[in-house]
Amino acid sequence: MADVIQLLPDSIANQIAAGEVVQRPASVVKELLENSIDAGARNINLIVREGGKGLIQVIDDGVGMSETDARLCFERHATSKIREAADLFNIRTMGFRGEALASIAAVAEVELRTRRAVDEVGTEVNISASELVNQQPVACSIGTQIAVKNLFFNVPARRKFLKSDSVELKHIITEFQRVALAYPEVAFSLSHNGSELYRLPASGLKQRIIGLFGKTINQHLVDCSTQTSIVNIGGYIGKPEGAKKTAGEQFFFVNGRFMKNPFLHKAVLNAYNRLLPPDTYPSYFIYFDIDPQSIDVNIHPTKTEIKFEDERMIWQILHAAVRESLGKFSVVPPIDFDSAPGFDIPYLPKNAPVTFPTIDVDPSYNPFDEHNRNVRKPHSADKSRESATGWEQLFTDLPQDPTPIQTRIETFESEGMLSKAPENTNRFYQFKGKYILTTVKSGLMLIDQKRAHERILYEQYISGMQADINLKQRELFPQAIELLPADFELLMSKADELSRLGMEISNLNHNTISVNSMPVSSSVTDPAKLVENLLAIMHENQALPFDDAKHRIALTMAKASAIGYGKQLSQFEMQEIVDKLFACHEPNLTPDGKKIIIILELDDIDSRFK
Repeated sequence: MADVIQLLPDSIANQIAAGEVVQRPASVVKELLENSIDAGARNINLIVREGGKGLIQVIDDGVGMSETDARLCFERHATSKIREAADLFNIRTMGFRGEALASIAAVAEVELRTRRAVDEVGTEVNISASELVNQQPVACSIGTQIAVKNLFFNVPARRKFLKSDSVELKHIITEFQRVALAYPEVAFSLSHNGSELYRLPASGLKQRIIGLFGKTINQHLVDCSTQTSIVNIGGYIGKPEGAKKTAGEQFFFVNGRFMKNPFLHKAVLNAYNRLLPPDTYPSYFIYFDIDPQSIDVNIHPTKTEIKFEDERMIWQILHAAVRESLGKFSVVPPIDFDSAPGFDIPYLPKNAPVTFPTIDVDPSYNPFDEHNRNVRKPHSADKSRESATGWEQLFTDLPQDPTPIQTRIETFESEGMLSKAPENTNRFYQFKGKYILTTVKSGLMLIDQKRAHERILYEQYISGMQADINLKQRELFPQAIELLPADFELLMSKADELSRLGMEISNLNHNTISVNSMPVSSSVTDPAKLVENLLAIMHENQALPFDDAKHRIALTMAKASAIGYGKQLSQFEMQEIVDKLFACHEPNLTPDGKKIIIILELDDIDSRFK
């Protein structure tokens, strides 16, 4: 029998390796930015087109590479930071060219230009699908310029599963933020399709956070730091009132490298116990400085997961540090001298005489005197009644023989003018601000109020779009809302669909939108709150179970506009929700397939009392 095992060609082996490292355009951005950092760059420009699928270009002013290194960095297992196995456990750098470049070049067209300060001319290398196209001298500035074009052009199956440009851009911005937060002393810029999204000068950590997430986050940041023999912790955490409904502003860094760690994330959330509004996430930017020999950064291909030697001890230290910072904030809150009102304390000169307060006392007052009990001193609000000497005179305008209220009600009932109300007029009851309860023949019906409203609004939006009914209400004073670049791009990409549902937005530039109209059926009347809800739903449900964009955006708007949990409803409101729910085509399930109604059978209830 012939031999069946054979060695794969390097091109196929590189494509297999690329499947682990290069999952989407954001993976390429991460590797290229980290390479520029390790090259000692002080200014890094990131240029992206078509969500990274068309072009990803990184320009830095680092040390550059020689002609030999420029070609060798695209080979497998090429690296500049490891010489022996022991170096794997003493890593403080990112990559400095190599390692991932071979995987990137296997699934894209790559153009590299680089020059060192000691060289008169630079080197240009062009590679397509792991094959060297050409290498030649070129005139270029000191540093490195690398352009990755047509990602996954030779792997159609991988390219087909990439998301829309707005979704891929969101992931790119996330990777950009992670690197920019890790190195605030480096200047960064990000452009997409010719539009500049970020320009971050070299600054301190707090200024970098504000530059990435907007000026509003400044008032919610609290310093968090501690030093121990095991680990040093620094950074900032957010105040409880600044928590958001969507995760995305939670960052851990270990020795300058971003990491994900659900175990330590629980330590932070546990420190916020009973301080956060329901279903919200606090912001935190926490930096660990630890001995590299006590961690392992190579347990994951993208190095976003790190293994600690003593993770439980670090959990305790982190939890205590966050609790201490929150305690300091609650005891000594920061004072804003421009807006916070001060205490009204009268100024007392140094040599001013001190006088004791005086109290006016009427020594002749006798509380048991009949005359004193019937006469009260006139109040400033009773000047029109100063002539009154007794309480009887306050009611001189009333009939001399008033009919008691209960007698009047009994009279109306006997004459048939007022029907006697039943003992129990409530058909619906609200439980925990979440469920509507009502009795049916078979038992007890429970209705999820938020899901029920989602179904109602969804069918209203769908029928309104199909019949071309005007669902909008114009805002008298349109509100301007500043967004993060990723959120701005995402929302503007859905502007046409949102307009058909009654929400008109316009671009005011600089990542700012204007809300010109609101849906008439929305329970959210604040435009900023509706935008926040919309973005939260869009981020959480990027793959809604609809191929039709019309149904997908209708469901998103219904989720964002529905009444929330915790809202107290009147009898009329509960009646309205139930009536409209059972008028829907599918009252039992939400548009994304979740239960709305549950009936507890009477037999099941009776069995619990046996």
